[in-house]
Amino acid sequence: MNLEGLLEYNPIFLAFMATLFTWALTALGASMIFFFRKIDKKVLNAMLGFAAGVMIAASFWSLLKPAIEMEEESGGVAWVPALIGFLAGGGFLFIVDRILPHLHMGLATEKAEGIKTSWQRSVLLIMAITLHNIPEGLAVGIAFGALKENPDMAVLGGAIALAFGIGLQNFPEGAAVSIPLRREGFSRLKGFWYGQLSGVVEPVAGVLGALLVLLIKPLLPYALSFAAGAMIFVVVEELIPESQIGQESDMSTIGALAGFAIMMMLDVALS
Repeated sequence: MNLEGLLEYNPIFLAFMATLFTWALTALGASMIFFFRKIDKKVLNAMLGFAAGVMIAASFWSLLKPAIEMEEESGGVAWVPALIGFLAGGGFLFIVDRILPHLHMGLATEKAEGIKTSWQRSVLLIMAITLHNIPEGLAVGIAFGALKENPDMAVLGGAIALAFGIGLQNFPEGAAVSIPLRREGFSRLKGFWYGQLSGVVEPVAGVLGALLVLLIKPLLPYALSFAAGAMIFVVVEELIPESQIGQESDMSTIGALAGFAIMMMLDVALS
C-alpha cells in the first residue's frame, strides 16, 4: 500500500489505525519493565526532555502552522482560530488538571493534584500519564480528520509525521511509566499492564478528534489549535518540571533539542 492509496480510506479509520500505532509504541516501551528494574536518572530526564521536544515541535509544525494556513486560504483572519483554539486547549487541560486526581513522577503522594481522593499512589501516577495522552490522541485524530476536507499528499504526510513523532516519544514514555512502578511494589506483569494501559486513551481520543472535525468542518483550524494548546500545557505543566528533577537537567535539555529536531525534520520531510 503506497501513500496515495491511503487517501482512499476513511479518515476515522486512518485516525484509529494511527493511534493504535502510538498506543503500541507505549506498550512496547512499557515492556522494558521485563528487562530493567530501574531507570538511570540521566536516561529518564533525557526521555522526558525528548517527549517535550517532540510535543513542542508537533504543536507548531503539525497543528498551529496548518491551522493558520487553512484560515488564510479561506480568506479569514489567520491568527484568530490559532489564538482562540490554542488558549481553549490550554484552558481545557487546566480545568481537567484541577479536577482529575493525579500525581506527577518524583513527588510525594501528598502533593497529588486534582480532587482529593484515597486512590493509591500508583493509580495517581498512571492517571497523570493518561491525562498527558489525551491531547496526543486528539492531535493525531484531528490531523487525519483534516483529510476529509483536504485530501492531498501534504496533509496525509503531515498527519503520518505527527503520528510517527507521537509514537516515537511514547516508547520512552511507556518505559518511564512502567519501570518506576516496580519501586511501588508492582510485579513486572502488572507494571507492564498499567504502563500500556495509560496509552489506551489515545485511540479513543483519536477517533473522537477525527469525528469532531468531520461533523463540524468549519472548526478544523480551531480544533488543530486546540490540540496544540493542550499539548503545550502538558509540556509546561508536566514534562519539563519532571525532567528537571535532580542534578541531571542537562540531559533533559539535550533530549528536548533532539526531540524537537527529529519531529521538525519528519514534518517538513513528509508534508
